[in-house]
Amino acid sequence: MAVSQPKLEGAANLAAHFTVPTGAKWANDTRANALSVFNAQGAPHKRDEYWRYTDPSALTAVPTAPAALFSNDEAPMFDGIDRVRVVFVDGIFDADQSDDLTLSGANIETLADVTGADIHWAKDLYGQLEANGQNPVQRPLAALNTAVADQGLVIHVTAKCEKPLAIRYVHSNENSDAVVHHVIKIDEGAEFTLLESGAGAARFNSVLEVDVADTAQFHHVRTQGRDHERKTVTHMFGRLGRESVLRSFTMTVNGVLTRNDAVLEFTGDDAQATVAGACAGDGTGFHHDDTVFVTHDSVNCESRQVFKKVLRNGATGVFQGKILVKEDAQKTDGYQISQGLLLDDNSNFLAKPELEIYADDVACSHGSTVGAIDDDALFYLISRGVPRKQAQDMLVLAFLAEAIEEIDNEELAEDILNRLAAWMERR
Repeated sequence: MAVSQPKLEGAANLAAHFTVPTGAKWANDTRANALSVFNAQGAPHKRDEYWRYTDPSALTAVPTAPAALFSNDEAPMFDGIDRVRVVFVDGIFDADQSDDLTLSGANIETLADVTGADIHWAKDLYGQLEANGQNPVQRPLAALNTAVADQGLVIHVTAKCEKPLAIRYVHSNENSDAVVHHVIKIDEGAEFTLLESGAGAARFNSVLEVDVADTAQFHHVRTQGRDHERKTVTHMFGRLGRESVLRSFTMTVNGVLTRNDAVLEFTGDDAQATVAGACAGDGTGFHHDDTVFVTHDSVNCESRQVFKKVLRNGATGVFQGKILVKEDAQKTDGYQISQGLLLDDNSNFLAKPELEIYADDVACSHGSTVGAIDDDALFYLISRGVPRKQAQDMLVLAFLAEAIEEIDNEELAEDILNRLAAWMERR
């Protein structure tokens, strides 16, 4: 089908807004191919099938609108955890604020250094999972990211890491327009935990490519920045080998526009993957979109999608989730649930759950609900002396807890719950 002229013009304008970095031949070739894909697809448009609920114009405008800086007196997320800290300021790696890039069981390098090397293992992975994830659904902003990113981390995990790596994204310039790309390769039997937090920039485009080898494990916990005016689009592309595990959770509050894409592919038998998210949105300016595509192409694999959104004062939440089970992916167990809790009549929750199954020995299910707080539960708490606002917050936290429980680390889950409770109390 021909691409519309506005989409092509939008892609040309956005591509011209960035400078394509240069490096080793393999990196130059990968970036050139990605830019060609982006220009051919055109910039995303609200008429596109997977953007019909979310207007991408704020993510494609040139230049991006400024976003006011947000200040608070809270300690940064994950500061109380023993971890290796890495800081990006407006999308630029800040060595002075970061710890030494030394983590037992992993080799950590910057993307800028890696893409300048003629020989490196990343040449077989950088941009490859992203390219695979362009079919059957086009993801032009991910292709643009691969083409223009020169900031990010390249991580090779060779054993079980005793400490997590915590990336903090600091927004310090009202006009910053950041593009960050991370590549993670986890060897057979290895285990790695990645923590991400912060707003990133006025407009933030990130890609995370994760190759999880046989019997390896990847754990990912992300909290997205408190800035009220930030605009964010993220992409996670994951490939799972035999008996591997991938678990990802994202907590979002504030922000004018957030779009989180997750694209996972099972390539080995007996693997498990979970993608979960919770968000709390307040105000007509809040729009949050989770879009997930999971492809089962191996035997006896399990996937879970668990998403909860609490919305009020005209906020909008979106969930689009698909489970594709190919013909040979027998004994697949695919579970998907998305739920919206509306605290007023002006908020919206839009859901598009999908199952596409070509195998005959599967157990797949999906469900999506939207509603208000249970009046009986609220009355029960109030009748026992709990103030109405506190009772409502208790029920909201209980609603979001199902998604937060998908986090494998109890300490991290408790920290996020406590932060969320404090946020709700202030709001």
